[in-house]
Amino acid sequence: MKFIELTVHTTGEGSELVADVLWDHTNYGVTVCDVNDVIALQRDKRTFWDYIDEELTAQPSDVLVKCYLPVDIADAEIASIRAELDALRERGAGYIDFGTFETGRREIEGDDWIDVWKKHFRPLHIGSRVVVCPEWIGYAPQPGEVVVSLDSNMAFGTGEHETTSMCLEFLQKYLHPGDTVVDVGCGSGILGIAAVKLGARFAYLTDIDYVAVRSAEHNAALNGVEGSVKVALSDLLEGADIRGEVMTANITADILCRLAGSIPKNLKEGGTLILSGIIEPKLEQVIEAYRAQGLSLLEQKKKGEWIALAFTKFLLS
Repeated sequence: MKFIELTVHTTGEGSELVADVLWDHTNYGVTVCDVNDVIALQRDKRTFWDYIDEELTAQPSDVLVKCYLPVDIADAEIASIRAELDALRERGAGYIDFGTFETGRREIEGDDWIDVWKKHFRPLHIGSRVVVCPEWIGYAPQPGEVVVSLDSNMAFGTGEHETTSMCLEFLQKYLHPGDTVVDVGCGSGILGIAAVKLGARFAYLTDIDYVAVRSAEHNAALNGVEGSVKVALSDLLEGADIRGEVMTANITADILCRLAGSIPKNLKEGGTLILSGIIEPKLEQVIEAYRAQGLSLLEQKKKGEWIALAFTKFLLS
């Protein structure tokens, strides 16, 4: 079977949002090619390189996001992708630099792109304990590490983006063994699955996207934690009486503000609320929205253009 490989030029901060657009148009794989990943590996003392071409790191370069489309539908899908990228740039104007959005295409054989796609993935260490791996990569965890295996061809959320990695770092800090965790907008299920592997008794996940729910259920089974994870197709937590010691919501700042009156209702007194997906211009708006609900800001974390927040809910006297 022949495919069209579509390449979109963007930036590091825009790459996961671009990848999310491309995933809406293919079931055959999306890759993100970023020279900064090579630089990070070069600086990682656990990894040793014989040789790196100095030209590779000498100057900034575009991040390339690629997807694979069946030849017979490629033209229509590419036209839709370009329109959605234009809308994405308009929504992010003044906040996110998406780069050029220059596109290129080439025809390839199916077996070729499968091998190329898988070569781009590697175990991803987040914080001191979590290691995220594609399901086809074998990784022997070090003492104290937990491995989260993901089927990386399904829903948004692989741990590579700053918003997800900051949530995972906060989980490692604030989660206690036996806690119940509630994740709003679960995507691939990575946060809930990691929480259970870190010692949570139960994780309740919600998403309004059927594909995300299927993906989270699949990934929970892949990790052997399906008995401790419940995934619900729902808008927020409507009709759910679940309450958690820890809650996470890695979505956009505007939606976080809109849901500020609802999310804390499912957080137990003394619990921790972790919010991510926030850009600097929206930071104070999000903080004030949750302080108005009686929550106290514990700390904030920033990576790239993104900010994550950890709040606590006061104990009732």
